[in-house]
Order: sequence, then C-alpha cells, then structure tokens
Amino acid sequence: MVTFARNPKGMGKVSIALVLAVLVFTGCTLNRDIMFKTPRGYQFDTVSDTLDQEFKIQPNDMLTFRMFSNDGFKMIDLINENQTSLVSSNRIQFNYPVLPDGTAKLPVIGTVHVAGLTVREAELLLEERYSQYYQKPFVLLAVGNRRVVVFPGGGGDAKVVSLENNNTTMLEVLAKAGGMASRGNAHKVKLFRREGSTRKVMQFDLSDIANLKYADVVMQADDVVYVQPNPEIARGVLQQIAPIITLLTTTILVVGIVQSLK
Repeated sequence: MVTFARNPKGMGKVSIALVLAVLVFTGCTLNRDIMFKTPRGYQFDTVSDTLDQEFKIQPNDMLTFRMFSNDGFKMIDLINENQTSLVSSNRIQFNYPVLPDGTAKLPVIGTVHVAGLTVREAELLLEERYSQYYQKPFVLLAVGNRRVVVFPGGGGDAKVVSLENNNTTMLEVLAKAGGMASRGNAHKVKLFRREGSTRKVMQFDLSDIANLKYADVVMQADDVVYVQPNPEIARGVLQQIAPIITLLTTTILVVGIVQSLK
C-alpha cells in the first residue's frame, strides 16, 4: 500500500489499465437483450410482392364447427315463431383441434385436411363432404386459439396478441402491443413464420412508406414479430463501468488521505 501510494504516476497507469480492461470485458456483455441477431450478408427468405392477404388455417388452431341442413333454413326460419327450436339449433356447435399434420377429425366424415385453407375454402370443402349425408348442408367455421408474439423493440416488453379477427395485419398487432418502442429499429422488423417443421425468417423495412404493403401482411397463428432494438453502447458502457469508477475514486481518495496523514 505504501509503495503504491508513493508512486502516484504508477497508480494512475494501473487505474487506466484497469479501466481499459473493464471496457474490453464489458464489450462482450453490452446489449444482451438483443435477440435473433443475423450476421452481415444473412440471406433472409424472399418477401413476395403478393403475400397472402387472407388468413389460412394452421395446425393447433381450434375450429368451432356448426352445420345446418337445407342451406341453413333452420338458422333463419322466420316463419316458425317457436323460439325454442331456434335457440336450441344455435347451441349445436363443437370445437375440434387442427392436428400437427394439418387434419381435423370431424363427426361422420372423419379426418379432413384443412391446414393451408382459408375459412371460406374449408367451409366449402366440408359442405361438399357432408352433402353425401345431408340435404344442402350449410357449414359455419370459426377459428380460435390463435395468437402472435410481438417484441416491439424495447427489450423485455414482449406481448402476446390474440388474433380475434381472421385478417389481422402486422400493423394491427404492433398497435395492440403498444406500438414500436422508442428504441426499436423500424429498418429491421423480422417476421418468423412456421411452415411445417421449419420457420421462415423475413425482414421488412417499415421506415419507408414504399413498404407499407408489408405492414398489411396478414398474421398467422404462431407468428413472431420481432422489432430489433437499437444498441445502446454509450449508456451500457456507463452502466457497466460506473461501479468500477466509483471503486477507483474511493481507493484513490483513501490513499490520498493516508498519504496526507503520513
């Protein structure tokens, strides 16, 4: 301690070296809240100019299924004043999951592949299948249990957004998540979309009005929207080295007091 105190120049050099070492060490720990980094030149999946503008049924969706005969005559029978039959007919609805292989097992007709179809396409397919057993079947389908995970770009502020409407867009889910965070980088908005056993990785530049069409991409169940945060290097470095600077300042102060007492 005495030797160190008698050589303030040497102590200053040691302090500078220690600060530099801390900076090098913290360089590897800054902005650890940034996920899904892509290296320079990463090949993103091609963004088509004609992306799907209609919701498609996906595995793990829950189908609410209702069917009426005679083109839905019972459902809107205004001649029959007996409301009991109308109420009871509206209660005939069941939920069926879409299995991982894209099929759903429905009564009478058995297994039907519905993944990749729009709701209307699935309704027409089921009406065709049920026409073998019922007179002019009228099918109503609704899809539930759908959600999108949104990272607005603030770090630690992710939200799960339920898709209540069939044609909910990327812009809408970002709005429901509170909008893009102040730290979010509108140049790098990533969309992770599951297709089969893999995920497609697409990136959009929503800072340019010319790319507004990509903000209207219809969300699918299990999509992930990730707005990449801007790195905060200066603030991060200050947070990391502030305790070290405080320790060094305190040490120098104590050494100075000890030296003055001697």
